[in-house]
Amino acid sequence: MAKVELKQPVVEEIAGKVKDAKAAVLVDYRGLTVEQDTQLRKQLREAGIVYKVYKNTMMKRAFEGTDFAQLDPHLDGPSAIALATDDVTAPARILAKFAEKAKALEMKGGVVEGTYYDAAGLAELAKVPSREELLSRLLGSMQSPIANFARVINQIAEKKAEGGDVAPAAEAAPAEEAAPAEEAPAAEAAPAEEAPAAEAAPAE
Repeated sequence: MAKVELKQPVVEEIAGKVKDAKAAVLVDYRGLTVEQDTQLRKQLREAGIVYKVYKNTMMKRAFEGTDFAQLDPHLDGPSAIALATDDVTAPARILAKFAEKAKALEMKGGVVEGTYYDAAGLAELAKVPSREELLSRLLGSMQSPIANFARVINQIAEKKAEGGDVAPAAEAAPAEEAAPAEEAPAAEAAPAEEAPAAEAAPAE
């Protein structure tokens, strides 16, 4: 069987993976211990990232006609590729963090949503928080005004509760003002009593 026929399934496999990928990062993994490699693969797998070692020639063929062809200059020496379909900053973020302890790991370059990044660019991209963290921050900022509003309402309610004994006394004030209304009939009755006396004088 020709070598081309043997390579074709692998090329198709890579092409199938990059077809749906939104981000890809090439790394040089030389120097990693077996334990480090195992840990790295585990972290990437848990984040939903595909991480595999392929021959450069096969990746180059699979990248043809795609945005990932921008990585061709980095297809030199041992290469592994990390592919992400959801969290586009996850490959750079996880690889950069892992490289802080595993100095042998080196990011060569990457393509994120069609844009090429060199090693320095990937290091900056790695500082972008994950989507979950951004959503958590957004939720926290949305909840903060609500919490402040609830706290103010609670304080108002507490102040009203503290002044509850004063309210009845204030309501009793109109009852005292009604006293003059009771005296009015007495004032009108006085002329009625004097009238007969005035009429009796001519009778004498």
